[in-house]
Amino acid sequence: MPSFQLTKDQRRNLLRITVLVCGIAFFYVSAFARRSHYKHLKHANSDVNCIKHFAPRFTTTLYSATVDVTRHHFSGILFFKVMPDSSTRVVFTNEMGVKFFDFAFTKDAQFIKYYVMPKLDKKVVVKALRKDLELVIMHQDLSKAVSLQDSTYNYTAIPNSKGNDYYITDQCSRLVRIEKASKKKAVVEVQMLNYKDGIPDSISIVHKNFTFNILLKRTNSVDLNN
Repeated sequence: MPSFQLTKDQRRNLLRITVLVCGIAFFYVSAFARRSHYKHLKHANSDVNCIKHFAPRFTTTLYSATVDVTRHHFSGILFFKVMPDSSTRVVFTNEMGVKFFDFAFTKDAQFIKYYVMPKLDKKVVVKALRKDLELVIMHQDLSKAVSLQDSTYNYTAIPNSKGNDYYITDQCSRLVRIEKASKKKAVVEVQMLNYKDGIPDSISIVHKNFTFNILLKRTNSVDLNN
């Protein structure tokens, strides 16, 4: 069988075509990556304050919890407790009562770190926990929030340092999900499902860019005095 070989000019032309095709493909992939997932949203006339009735009405509420942070896995009990000064205390312990973390969120959205176990006491981890739990507790200032919509859902957009927090609802009758987003895409997704007496039965917090997940399932409430 005769061998087939390209001439030098043919190889040069083939290389040019390959470079051109790769360049075009890279352009379209880059353009798609830069495209905002929220660009299609349009302004709506809905009242941004309607999302307040999705704020969990925690008193002393207990959840069985699993937390995955990069290579570390924790399981135990997480409880939310509203204190006499209207702050919300959030404590995560194992079944033996050993604390993983102990935070407080004041009514005016201030954050207090009482304790974090050394393995978790990293600036980036504490910041992520704070921001995640703030999405759930919903003490946000709505004065700069705007109402947006697409063909299916309403989006209450609350500005954050890198984009927006989106509370996505079905005409504000049902909380579909919460997204913490950059200007282009969601980086954290939160779901609070099956509300009973104003408290979600399950809560999930999932980070999109790295392994950092919190899963909560409600258990019986108990009287905790500290």
